[in-house]
Amino acid sequence: MLVVSSALSAPVLAVEGAAKLLGDESDGSRAQPIHLIPLYAENDKGEKGSQVDLNDPLALPFSTRWTCGECHSYGVIRGGWHFNSVDSNVPAGRPGEPWLYFNSKLGIQLPLSYRAWPGAHRPEQFGLTLSEFTKIFARHMPGGGPGEVTPTDTEALAEQYVSGKLEVNCLACHNAHPGQDQGSATGYAIQVSKTNFRWAAAASCEFADVTGSVTDADPTYDPFMADESEEKAPRMTYDKKAFDAKGNVFMDIVWKASKERCYFCHSDLFCGENGEKTEKWSADEDIHLTAGLTCVDCHRNGLGHNIIRGYDGEAADSGNPLAATTSCRGCHLGDESGNRVTGGRLGAPVPEHKGIPTVHFERLACTACHSGPWPSDQPVLAKTSRAHRLGTINVNKEVRVLPHVYAPVFVKAAAADANSVAKIGPHKLVWPAFWGTLDANDCVKPVELAVVTKVVGAVLKDVAVTETGDWSELKEEQVGQALKSLADSGQAKPVYVTGGTLFQLKEDGSLTSERDHPAAAAYAWPVAHNVRPAAQSLGVGKCTVCHSTKSPFFFGKVAVDSPIVSVSNLTKTQYQFQKASHARTWFFAFSFIFRPWFKVVAIGATAVIGIVLLLYGLKALGAVARVLSEQE
Repeated sequence: MLVVSSALSAPVLAVEGAAKLLGDESDGSRAQPIHLIPLYAENDKGEKGSQVDLNDPLALPFSTRWTCGECHSYGVIRGGWHFNSVDSNVPAGRPGEPWLYFNSKLGIQLPLSYRAWPGAHRPEQFGLTLSEFTKIFARHMPGGGPGEVTPTDTEALAEQYVSGKLEVNCLACHNAHPGQDQGSATGYAIQVSKTNFRWAAAASCEFADVTGSVTDADPTYDPFMADESEEKAPRMTYDKKAFDAKGNVFMDIVWKASKERCYFCHSDLFCGENGEKTEKWSADEDIHLTAGLTCVDCHRNGLGHNIIRGYDGEAADSGNPLAATTSCRGCHLGDESGNRVTGGRLGAPVPEHKGIPTVHFERLACTACHSGPWPSDQPVLAKTSRAHRLGTINVNKEVRVLPHVYAPVFVKAAAADANSVAKIGPHKLVWPAFWGTLDANDCVKPVELAVVTKVVGAVLKDVAVTETGDWSELKEEQVGQALKSLADSGQAKPVYVTGGTLFQLKEDGSLTSERDHPAAAAYAWPVAHNVRPAAQSLGVGKCTVCHSTKSPFFFGKVAVDSPIVSVSNLTKTQYQFQKASHARTWFFAFSFIFRPWFKVVAIGATAVIGIVLLLYGLKALGAVARVLSEQE
């Protein structure tokens, strides 16, 4: 086995294209390298510091950048998909799950993303600095991204000097030790919420512990000149038994992350119509995992950590040719260029789809029939790790806790590229609700959170907060008062967006509303998992599962979510998200009532025609026989 040692490696290199380090390229062995390594802290200049001294009561946390970067090019790794959202040069790709900021009393449920996804707003538009965004949402990030950007203003730079940067937490995915702690009372998530960015990765591992916080520390606290009298400041403690005589520590690092590591950020909980939940002991796992695959068998990446997301057309977005062979179609049928040699990868069955008209494959994504919860008359509320803090302490387990995410909603998504067609597939959906300003192009920009908290908060100060974490009920009169207050505070053309409706003031000061305003449209992102086996696919056995006038696929009612009662009573129908007309959809579905009779009539007519042809054939044969007998 290979022992990874700092003595064998070159200094960390932060730029792509530089000389490769020891761990940058495999020698071909599938054996797992042993990581018996020294730990290095970052110094006050942001450079590699000294090796961690276990006997120092004020020891700094080890830095993943300088510790892991001894053998792996950290600068290349942090350009990967999980860490590069703040890089505007990276193609946004297919819209994915946004970060959801919510406040029930202020009537806010806002999708945020640094990626250019239509319908999601950039955090800075909402007034969130990089540090504030990181403190709120990095509980379910593997570090990097907004937490590692160097700010430009002096005050933010001084704050980052104390809190440190939130480096890429390699351990979040690659530490196989069962003590890797992402969500407990002292783990990664809680350290991030305390602004202990520099300490978060170290606190998550099994041999280190952190007490105190940057938030509670004295304003003059300097982590590089700390003293033992600073009781509230972050304090690092290492388990000396984990280290050898040279101060090296064994870390159970694996290159192939386990599904449990992925689950921390990528779990779903679906709550049924009667409040029942798809608990893990009652719900089946994804069929791929049941068959023995793991998440990273499909969602692969190399040193650059540009993990494959697995959607059709991704190869064109990412420039990664392997993406074409690891989508649903790529594994089961062959890649997108028609190369069927790649079909059946990893033991994937090659489906024949006998009897299914080819139009289904032109208009439906594979996930339409095979993924997500089985559709019901109304989409159910879904909880996700990232939206609802699953896996962390003190999580609200009520069904109707914000944010409200609905699934499955069958949406006709935009085409991935010019060579692809838009297809219908299951999505999770959220209805944005926020205070904004309307510009001359009819576009809405969110009002900064600090302004909303001060101005709107004063108007809604008497609004009751629900114990369940559901919406606080707002009245239209209160919305009008809040909009007037925003206008008085200097906000030009203030509006309130909720449930697909845009509220604004008329010139006379009265409140008016516009339904189905583009700026108020629901934000939806595709559901890929859990994948059901073929025998449980949608429509198996009979067409009327989808093609009937009562089919949830076309005619299920999607709730319009809003804190305003008059809006929340509205509904949309599934076919509306598929950009289909009601008349055509209904009449086509209605025709399936008579299709069994069409088959009976067709079979009967065929039988009658066959009998007639047989009789005339026999007559013709008799005539030929008579002619032949007369000739003889």
